[in-house]
Amino acid sequence: MPERLRVLIVDDEPLARQRIEDLLAKKDSIDIVGAASNGSEAVEMIRRLSPDLVFLDVQMPGMSGLDVVDTIGPEQMPATIFTTAYDKFALKAFDRAAVDYLMKPFDDERFSQALRRARKTIELQEVGRMTRRLAALLEEERAPKSAKAKFLERIPVEMRGQVRVVPVDKIDYISASGPYAELHVGDRTYAVRERMQTLEERLDPAIFMRVHRSAIVRLDRIDTLLRSSGGDYAVRLKDGTELSVSRARREELEQRLGVQ
Repeated sequence: MPERLRVLIVDDEPLARQRIEDLLAKKDSIDIVGAASNGSEAVEMIRRLSPDLVFLDVQMPGMSGLDVVDTIGPEQMPATIFTTAYDKFALKAFDRAAVDYLMKPFDDERFSQALRRARKTIELQEVGRMTRRLAALLEEERAPKSAKAKFLERIPVEMRGQVRVVPVDKIDYISASGPYAELHVGDRTYAVRERMQTLEERLDPAIFMRVHRSAIVRLDRIDTLLRSSGGDYAVRLKDGTELSVSRARREELEQRLGVQ
């Protein structure tokens, strides 16, 4: 392992780049060799500067983080920590390709954990193994959409600097809470920074239905369809939870439940 770790930061958001720079400034034996604001700059800097480690934003306009990897070639990529606010990508990147990933917004401890993991990977000379995983990920991304998993099976949730994986088949319902969606699993609730619209599109419609702008429910968890005298609708789940049903979705829900 080099005595000092040479780091390149790639993110199209200036505040995001500054955040990583500030955190790295607190660490020993770190040299920030550059900061790129787009994919094209990132490719040029990786080739010219040969950093030991890259913090690489996944979602950038024009050339994405994966496009950068594809252009450089996975075998030539340095150790990579993906940064992303896009939950659907995060689990795939972590399991298959990256040294680690940081799901925005991340705290100081989670950042330190990722950096320690990167140092260990470089020290043990395991970057080659990671680049092979990057190559496999790129092959998957190039595959026709029909060959990819169509619906979410697991959702990664970051809690106190650790990542927990929530199986979709354990979710009872999902509710909106400001910029977050809350996954309700039995008596536990997990917050993810994801739009309800995105979750609705990525969940199997044979199993889940969005019954209200603020609620997605697993259909087999519904116990009773409630109608009030004022014309409002709701569902009661098997655990007693009641969720509002919008009038625009009432008829579809009745059909899905087999209600005449």
